[in-house]
Amino acid sequence: MLSLWLPILLSAVFVFVLSAVVHMALPWHKNDFKQMPDEDKVRAALRPFDVPPGDYILPICVGGNYNSPEFKAKLDEGPNQVVTVLPKGNSSMGPTFVQWFVYLVVVSFFVAYVASRALPADATYLAVFRIVGAVAFLAHAAALWPQSIWLRRSWSTTVKSTIDGLAYALVTAGTFAWLWPR
Repeated sequence: MLSLWLPILLSAVFVFVLSAVVHMALPWHKNDFKQMPDEDKVRAALRPFDVPPGDYILPICVGGNYNSPEFKAKLDEGPNQVVTVLPKGNSSMGPTFVQWFVYLVVVSFFVAYVASRALPADATYLAVFRIVGAVAFLAHAAALWPQSIWLRRSWSTTVKSTIDGLAYALVTAGTFAWLWPR
């Protein structure tokens, strides 16, 4: 593992830069979120509740009886939502970027762990590329699919993020294959 510190860090840096280009310079993700109808009225209606930051579901089934007539009536009546409430005020992107980079290093660390156990020190470029690419793809892309399956996140957003994850996996695979100890 110690011999893989350079590909761990460099792949995290390369993916960080690629993700910045994908999310800030390209229009690829500009339609991931839609505007709420009558946004100002919805915000004004919710403001008195001062909902703290967190993840919420409406309606929620208290007591676990999903077949109760009361809960079914709430579902039929709507609205049904999964909502993430963010903190008030302007938020600095600095802490988010730091968390993203730490995540990328952690992913690269576990990719390195799997690759170091699955491959010999003198593995070929292609052998390293295949193992690292598959593991990195699972970390960057496949982990997003349950959001669309269970929480009904837009599949178009998930597909775009999966394509991003494939690009991140290819960059990670290329970096590890290039710098694999021989």
